[in-house]
Amino acid sequence: MFRKLAAEFFGTFWLIFAVLGTALFAAGFPTVGVGFMGVAFAAGLAVMTMAYAVGPISGGHFNPAVSLGLAVAGRFAWKDLIPYWIAQLIGGIVAAVIIYAIASGKSGFTAGGFASNGYDALSPGGYSMVAVFLVEVVLTAAFLMIILGATSKAASAGFGPIAIGLGLTVVHLIGIPVSNASVNPARSIAAAIFSQNGALPQVWLFIVAPLIGGAIGAVLWRYLLSPGEPQEQLGRVE
Repeated sequence: MFRKLAAEFFGTFWLIFAVLGTALFAAGFPTVGVGFMGVAFAAGLAVMTMAYAVGPISGGHFNPAVSLGLAVAGRFAWKDLIPYWIAQLIGGIVAAVIIYAIASGKSGFTAGGFASNGYDALSPGGYSMVAVFLVEVVLTAAFLMIILGATSKAASAGFGPIAIGLGLTVVHLIGIPVSNASVNPARSIAAAIFSQNGALPQVWLFIVAPLIGGAIGAVLWRYLLSPGEPQEQLGRVE
């Protein structure tokens, strides 16, 4: 179990380090950077690379909503859910701490939003709480369905991480203008801790909505698209 939790820690660390690092250092650097499309691809590439690197050890969740969804789908043992969540949260927070330490080394640095998620005034596009909640639920549900489909026995072996990485890229392309794209409570909590724009009181939405979305995506896959999927696939995401 220790190796699995270590893999989840490092995988989540890399994913959140990539998202926050790209958003803070590269998105607008120095006046024209990679923009939100670059952040989206950073997220997708990060999850893809770690899915190949440590996915065979832990299943490559890197996201509390994914772990919950996999448990609902019968792919992951419920008894391991809380330990995975703890490892993922710690990995995300450590990533945010290091990003903050790097960013604060620049003269005149202010954390500002720190690439945090939000609704109403904190939404990049000014979207309401209801709109942000809806997009987070739908995007997380779709992401779970991609994961479950790409790693099913019917899928081509070895290509799962590519489909999952590209799926997360699409999720971010849609979600960044609306909510700054969470679909991952560990990512939202890590960023909100260091934000200076009032994101922390809104972080509840980015915990609740992805968890609901993950469960919905798992239910849709298990009982509609792939009923009776063999239980021997517990934990398999790679």
